[in-house]
Amino acid sequence: MSDHITVVGTVVNDPERRQTSAGVPIINFRLASNVRRRDEATGTWVDGHTNWYAVSAYRGLAEHALESVRKGHRVIVSGSFKLREWEANGRQGVAAEIDAVSLGHDLLWGTTVYRRSAESSPAGPNAGASTAGEAESAVHADLSGSWAPVPGEEGTPY
Repeated sequence: MSDHITVVGTVVNDPERRQTSAGVPIINFRLASNVRRRDEATGTWVDGHTNWYAVSAYRGLAEHALESVRKGHRVIVSGSFKLREWEANGRQGVAAEIDAVSLGHDLLWGTTVYRRSAESSPAGPNAGASTAGEAESAVHADLSGSWAPVPGEEGTPY
């Protein structure tokens, strides 16, 4: 059994690509996650404790991350979490590892350009849309949650 975790952090090294003996692509990178807090005494922002994670991704996610993620990028990683004990050179420790099932840029810190891969088309609510425009216009609502018709269309949402 494994626990599911979502972590926001900074990529510490460019993802490294490997593959299994069966040819399945894998990438690995380190992720640093820390909380910033305001020091009331000085009025400045200070870093809190940093948690370090070893992140792995497989198959299509690995290939996409290899093209998209670089050292210094802020990302959101979601996946299976496990703690692994290790021993090397007379030292012992515990490594926090995430097998990612989802990975993307944290848009609070920058912008990104999405380019859908032709090979990966997971089913979803807009899976039948033939163009990006159809998918984008499938639902048109403002952030308050009120409904607005698609431009050029009249009627109710029901």
